[in-house]
Amino acid sequence: MSVCLNETNVSVDLSIIVPFYNEADSLQRFFDVIIPILRDMNITYELICINDGSKDNTLDLLIQKKQQIKNIKIINFSRNFGKDAALTAGLDFAQGKCVIPIDSDLQDPPDLIPEMFDKWKSGFDVVLAKRVQRSTDTFMKRTTACLFYKIYNLLSGIKLPENVGDFRLLDRKVVNAIQHFSERTRFMKGIFAAAGFKTSVIEYERPLRCGGQTKWNYWKLVNYAIHGITSFSIVPLRVAMFLGFTVTTLAFCRAIWICFKVLFCGIDVPGYASLMVAMLLLGGIQLITLGIIGEYVGRTYEESKKRPIYIIRDIF
Repeated sequence: MSVCLNETNVSVDLSIIVPFYNEADSLQRFFDVIIPILRDMNITYELICINDGSKDNTLDLLIQKKQQIKNIKIINFSRNFGKDAALTAGLDFAQGKCVIPIDSDLQDPPDLIPEMFDKWKSGFDVVLAKRVQRSTDTFMKRTTACLFYKIYNLLSGIKLPENVGDFRLLDRKVVNAIQHFSERTRFMKGIFAAAGFKTSVIEYERPLRCGGQTKWNYWKLVNYAIHGITSFSIVPLRVAMFLGFTVTTLAFCRAIWICFKVLFCGIDVPGYASLMVAMLLLGGIQLITLGIIGEYVGRTYEESKKRPIYIIRDIF
Protein backbone atom coordinates (compact mmCIF):
# COMPACT_ATOMS: atom_id res chain seq x y z
CA MET A 1 0.00 0.00 0.00
CA SER A 2 1.37 3.39 -0.94
CA VAL A 3 1.42 6.18 1.62
CA CYS A 4 0.06 9.60 0.64
CA LEU A 5 2.19 12.42 1.98
CA ASN A 6 0.09 15.37 0.86
CA GLU A 7 -0.20 18.21 3.34
CA THR A 8 -3.71 18.19 4.77
CA ASN A 9 -5.43 20.17 7.55
CA VAL A 10 -2.54 22.64 7.65
CA SER A 11 -3.62 25.91 9.24
CA VAL A 12 -0.70 26.96 11.49
CA ASP A 13 3.07 26.92 11.29
CA LEU A 14 3.73 24.84 14.41
CA SER A 15 1.73 22.41 16.55
CA ILE A 16 2.99 21.57 20.05
CA ILE A 17 1.65 18.28 21.48
CA VAL A 18 1.69 18.05 25.29
CA PRO A 19 0.42 14.94 27.12
CA PHE A 20 -0.74 15.60 30.70
CA TYR A 21 -1.27 12.97 33.39
CA ASN A 22 -1.55 14.31 36.95
CA GLU A 23 0.69 17.29 36.13
CA ALA A 24 -1.08 19.96 38.18
CA ASP A 25 2.13 20.81 40.06
CA SER A 26 4.14 21.58 36.91
CA LEU A 27 1.41 22.90 34.59
CA GLN A 28 1.64 26.61 35.44
CA ARG A 29 5.41 26.65 35.22
CA PHE A 30 5.30 24.89 31.84
CA PHE A 31 3.04 27.54 30.27
CA ASP A 32 5.02 30.36 31.87
CA VAL A 33 8.13 29.08 30.07
CA ILE A 34 6.82 27.94 26.67
CA ILE A 35 4.34 30.71 25.77
CA PRO A 36 6.91 33.57 25.69
CA ILE A 37 9.23 31.42 23.56
CA LEU A 38 6.47 30.70 21.01
CA ARG A 39 5.35 34.33 20.90
CA ASP A 40 8.91 35.53 20.29
CA MET A 41 9.18 33.24 17.24
CA ASN A 42 6.58 35.35 15.38
CA ILE A 43 4.81 32.33 13.91
CA THR A 44 1.31 30.92 14.11
CA TYR A 45 1.12 28.04 16.57
CA GLU A 46 -1.25 25.84 18.55
CA LEU A 47 -0.86 23.93 21.80
CA ILE A 48 -2.65 20.58 21.78
CA CYS A 49 -2.98 19.48 25.41
CA ILE A 50 -4.06 15.87 25.96
CA ASN A 51 -5.47 15.17 29.41
CA ASP A 52 -4.74 11.46 29.70
CA GLY A 53 -7.26 10.60 32.42
CA SER A 54 -5.68 12.75 35.15
CA LYS A 55 -7.01 12.15 38.66
CA ASP A 56 -5.97 15.55 40.02
CA ASN A 57 -7.20 18.99 38.87
CA THR A 58 -5.07 19.05 35.70
CA LEU A 59 -8.13 19.36 33.46
CA ASP A 60 -9.54 22.30 35.44
CA LEU A 61 -6.21 24.11 35.21
CA LEU A 62 -6.01 23.46 31.47
CA ILE A 63 -9.52 24.89 30.98
CA GLN A 64 -8.50 27.98 32.95
CA LYS A 65 -5.43 28.34 30.74
CA LYS A 66 -7.55 28.08 27.59
CA GLN A 67 -9.59 31.04 28.76
CA GLN A 68 -6.34 33.04 28.87
CA ILE A 69 -4.60 31.58 25.81
CA LYS A 70 -6.78 31.01 22.73
CA ASN A 71 -4.12 28.91 20.95
CA ILE A 72 -4.79 25.99 23.31
CA LYS A 73 -6.86 22.98 22.27
CA ILE A 74 -7.70 20.45 25.01
CA ILE A 75 -8.35 16.77 24.24
CA ASN A 76 -9.82 15.07 27.30
CA PHE A 77 -9.62 11.26 27.31
CA SER A 78 -12.34 9.15 28.92
CA ARG A 79 -9.64 7.39 31.00
CA ASN A 80 -5.89 6.90 31.10
CA PHE A 81 -4.71 5.33 27.84
CA GLY A 82 -0.98 5.96 28.20
CA LYS A 83 1.49 8.40 26.73
CA ASP A 84 1.77 6.70 23.33
CA ALA A 85 -2.00 6.93 22.85
CA ALA A 86 -1.88 10.59 23.88
CA LEU A 87 0.85 11.28 21.32
CA THR A 88 -1.21 9.48 18.67
CA ALA A 89 -4.22 11.68 19.45
CA GLY A 90 -2.06 14.77 19.31
CA LEU A 91 -0.76 13.84 15.87
CA ASP A 92 -4.33 13.15 14.70
CA PHE A 93 -5.51 16.62 15.77
CA ALA A 94 -2.38 18.62 14.89
CA GLN A 95 -2.86 21.10 12.07
CA GLY A 96 0.64 22.54 11.88
CA LYS A 97 3.13 22.47 9.04
CA CYS A 98 5.41 20.85 11.59
CA VAL A 99 4.74 19.19 14.95
CA ILE A 100 6.73 18.93 18.20
CA PRO A 101 5.73 16.53 21.02
CA ILE A 102 7.03 17.74 24.38
CA ASP A 103 6.65 16.77 28.06
CA SER A 104 5.15 19.23 30.51
CA ASP A 105 7.77 18.67 33.24
CA LEU A 106 10.29 20.89 31.36
CA GLN A 107 12.87 18.10 31.13
CA ASP A 108 12.37 18.67 27.41
CA PRO A 109 13.65 22.28 27.27
CA PRO A 110 11.23 24.52 25.32
CA ASP A 111 14.10 26.92 24.53
CA LEU A 112 15.27 24.35 21.95
CA ILE A 113 12.09 24.86 19.90
CA PRO A 114 13.35 27.91 17.91
CA GLU A 115 16.54 26.03 16.97
CA MET A 116 14.54 22.98 15.93
CA PHE A 117 12.23 25.17 13.86
CA ASP A 118 15.23 26.78 12.12
CA LYS A 119 16.61 23.31 11.31
CA TRP A 120 13.26 22.42 9.78
CA LYS A 121 13.24 25.59 7.67
CA SER A 122 16.71 24.67 6.40
CA GLY A 123 15.30 21.49 4.86
CA PHE A 124 15.23 18.73 7.50
CA ASP A 125 12.05 16.66 7.88
CA VAL A 126 12.87 15.41 11.39
CA VAL A 127 14.88 17.17 14.09
CA LEU A 128 15.81 15.01 17.08
CA ALA A 129 16.65 16.36 20.54
CA LYS A 130 19.36 14.10 21.99
CA ARG A 131 20.33 14.02 25.66
CA VAL A 132 24.13 14.20 25.91
CA GLN A 133 24.08 13.41 29.61
CA ARG A 134 21.50 12.06 32.06
CA SER A 135 22.90 13.16 35.41
CA THR A 136 19.39 13.98 36.61
CA ASP A 137 18.50 10.27 36.34
CA THR A 138 19.58 7.63 38.85
CA PHE A 139 22.51 5.35 38.09
CA MET A 140 20.14 2.39 37.72
CA LYS A 141 17.91 4.25 35.26
CA ARG A 142 20.88 5.38 33.16
CA THR A 143 22.26 1.85 33.09
CA THR A 144 18.97 0.18 32.18
CA ALA A 145 18.26 2.82 29.50
CA CYS A 146 21.67 2.19 27.91
CA LEU A 147 21.06 -1.56 28.06
CA PHE A 148 17.64 -1.20 26.46
CA TYR A 149 18.93 0.77 23.47
CA LYS A 150 21.75 -1.73 22.88
CA ILE A 151 19.44 -4.78 23.09
CA TYR A 152 16.73 -3.14 20.98
CA ASN A 153 19.14 -2.08 18.21
CA LEU A 154 20.73 -5.53 18.26
CA LEU A 155 17.40 -7.29 17.80
CA SER A 156 15.44 -4.86 15.63
CA GLY A 157 15.90 -3.88 12.01
CA ILE A 158 14.58 -0.40 12.91
CA LYS A 159 17.37 1.34 14.81
CA LEU A 160 16.50 3.71 17.65
CA PRO A 161 18.77 6.74 18.14
CA GLU A 162 20.18 6.44 21.67
CA ASN A 163 19.09 8.90 24.37
CA VAL A 164 16.39 10.39 22.14
CA GLY A 165 12.90 10.54 23.57
CA ASP A 166 9.64 11.77 22.09
CA PHE A 167 10.88 15.38 22.01
CA ARG A 168 11.49 16.01 18.31
CA LEU A 169 10.21 18.05 15.38
CA LEU A 170 8.22 16.29 12.64
CA ASP A 171 7.38 17.75 9.25
CA ARG A 172 3.77 17.49 8.09
CA LYS A 173 4.62 14.76 5.60
CA VAL A 174 6.24 12.74 8.40
CA VAL A 175 3.08 13.11 10.50
CA ASN A 176 0.96 11.96 7.56
CA ALA A 177 3.21 8.91 7.12
CA ILE A 178 3.03 8.03 10.83
CA GLN A 179 -0.77 8.12 10.71
CA HIS A 180 -0.63 5.13 8.34
CA PHE A 181 0.86 2.95 11.10
CA SER A 182 -2.29 1.15 12.16
CA GLU A 183 -1.18 -0.97 15.13
CA ARG A 184 -3.29 -0.59 18.29
CA THR A 185 -0.52 -1.28 20.81
CA ARG A 186 1.72 1.70 20.09
CA PHE A 187 5.46 2.09 20.61
CA MET A 188 5.88 5.63 19.35
CA LYS A 189 9.68 5.78 19.54
CA GLY A 190 9.83 2.83 17.14
CA ILE A 191 7.12 4.29 14.89
CA PHE A 192 8.95 7.62 14.71
CA ALA A 193 12.16 5.81 13.76
CA ALA A 194 10.39 3.54 11.24
CA ALA A 195 9.04 6.54 9.33
CA GLY A 196 12.55 7.60 8.29
CA PHE A 197 13.01 10.91 6.38
CA LYS A 198 15.89 13.40 6.40
CA THR A 199 16.99 13.86 10.00
CA SER A 200 19.11 16.28 12.00
CA VAL A 201 20.13 16.08 15.69
CA ILE A 202 20.35 18.77 18.37
CA GLU A 203 22.14 17.88 21.60
CA TYR A 204 21.17 19.16 25.05
CA GLU A 205 21.67 18.52 28.75
CA ARG A 206 18.56 17.28 30.46
CA PRO A 207 17.43 19.44 33.42
CA LEU A 208 15.52 18.39 36.53
CA ARG A 209 11.73 18.17 36.59
CA CYS A 210 10.07 21.50 37.33
CA GLY A 211 7.51 19.81 39.58
CA GLY A 212 5.50 16.68 40.30
CA GLN A 213 6.74 13.11 40.25
CA THR A 214 7.68 10.81 37.39
CA LYS A 215 4.96 8.31 36.44
CA TRP A 216 7.52 5.72 35.36
CA ASN A 217 8.71 3.15 37.90
CA TYR A 218 11.15 0.37 37.08
CA TRP A 219 8.40 -2.21 36.56
CA LYS A 220 6.68 0.03 33.99
CA LEU A 221 10.01 0.70 32.28
CA VAL A 222 10.75 -3.04 31.99
CA ASN A 223 7.29 -3.69 30.54
CA TYR A 224 7.74 -0.77 28.15
CA ALA A 225 11.10 -2.17 27.01
CA ILE A 226 9.56 -5.61 26.34
CA HIS A 227 6.67 -3.92 24.54
CA GLY A 228 9.09 -1.97 22.35
CA ILE A 229 11.25 -4.96 21.43
CA THR A 230 8.32 -7.24 20.60
CA SER A 231 6.63 -4.48 18.58
CA PHE A 232 9.49 -4.23 16.09
CA SER A 233 11.34 -7.55 16.20
CA ILE A 234 10.62 -11.29 15.96
CA VAL A 235 14.21 -12.16 16.84
CA PRO A 236 13.20 -13.38 20.36
CA LEU A 237 11.05 -16.06 18.69
CA ARG A 238 13.99 -17.15 16.56
CA VAL A 239 16.28 -17.19 19.59
CA ALA A 240 13.79 -19.45 21.36
CA MET A 241 13.71 -21.75 18.32
CA PHE A 242 17.51 -21.94 18.04
CA LEU A 243 17.78 -22.50 21.78
CA GLY A 244 15.33 -25.39 21.48
CA PHE A 245 17.35 -26.91 18.63
CA THR A 246 20.57 -26.54 20.62
CA VAL A 247 19.19 -28.17 23.77
CA THR A 248 17.63 -30.97 21.73
CA THR A 249 20.95 -31.65 19.98
CA LEU A 250 22.85 -31.71 23.26
CA ALA A 251 20.26 -34.02 24.82
CA PHE A 252 20.47 -36.38 21.83
CA CYS A 253 24.28 -36.48 22.05
CA ARG A 254 24.04 -37.12 25.78
CA ALA A 255 21.59 -39.99 25.19
CA ILE A 256 23.99 -41.60 22.69
CA TRP A 257 26.83 -41.26 25.20
CA ILE A 258 24.75 -42.91 27.97
CA CYS A 259 23.78 -45.80 25.66
CA PHE A 260 27.44 -46.29 24.73
CA LYS A 261 28.49 -46.41 28.41
CA VAL A 262 25.72 -48.86 29.29
CA LEU A 263 26.51 -51.19 26.37
CA PHE A 264 30.29 -51.18 26.64
CA CYS A 265 31.11 -50.11 30.20
CA GLY A 266 28.26 -51.50 32.25
CA ILE A 267 25.29 -49.83 33.90
CA ASP A 268 25.95 -46.25 34.85
CA VAL A 269 24.03 -44.88 37.84
CA PRO A 270 23.43 -41.14 37.24
CA GLY A 271 23.89 -38.71 40.09
CA TYR A 272 21.00 -36.92 41.73
CA ALA A 273 22.59 -33.49 41.30
CA SER A 274 23.15 -33.82 37.55
CA LEU A 275 19.59 -35.09 37.08
CA MET A 276 18.11 -32.11 38.96
CA VAL A 277 20.28 -29.65 37.06
CA ALA A 278 19.13 -31.09 33.74
CA MET A 279 15.47 -31.02 34.77
CA LEU A 280 15.61 -27.45 36.06
CA LEU A 281 17.53 -26.28 33.00
CA LEU A 282 15.09 -27.80 30.56
CA GLY A 283 12.09 -26.64 32.58
CA GLY A 284 13.43 -23.09 32.70
CA ILE A 285 14.09 -23.04 28.94
CA GLN A 286 10.57 -24.32 28.26
CA LEU A 287 8.99 -21.65 30.47
CA ILE A 288 11.06 -18.87 28.91
CA THR A 289 10.17 -20.07 25.42
CA LEU A 290 6.48 -20.29 26.29
CA GLY A 291 6.66 -16.78 27.76
CA ILE A 292 8.18 -15.37 24.56
CA ILE A 293 5.58 -17.11 22.41
CA GLY A 294 2.84 -15.97 24.77
CA GLU A 295 3.97 -12.34 24.45
CA TYR A 296 3.55 -12.44 20.68
CA VAL A 297 0.29 -14.39 20.85
CA GLY A 298 -1.07 -11.84 23.32
CA ARG A 299 0.00 -9.00 21.05
CA THR A 300 -1.74 -10.66 18.10
CA TYR A 301 -4.85 -11.13 20.24
CA GLU A 302 -4.88 -7.46 21.23
CA GLU A 303 -4.48 -6.34 17.62
CA SER A 304 -7.22 -8.70 16.39
CA LYS A 305 -9.83 -7.00 18.60
CA LYS A 306 -9.25 -3.68 16.79
CA ARG A 307 -10.20 -1.61 19.81
CA PRO A 308 -9.72 2.17 19.53
CA ILE A 309 -6.30 3.51 20.50
CA TYR A 310 -7.99 6.19 22.60
CA ILE A 311 -11.48 7.45 23.48
CA ILE A 312 -12.21 11.16 23.76
CA ARG A 313 -14.70 12.40 26.33
CA ASP A 314 -14.48 16.15 25.65
CA ILE A 315 -12.77 18.60 23.34
CA PHE A 316 -12.32 22.17 24.57
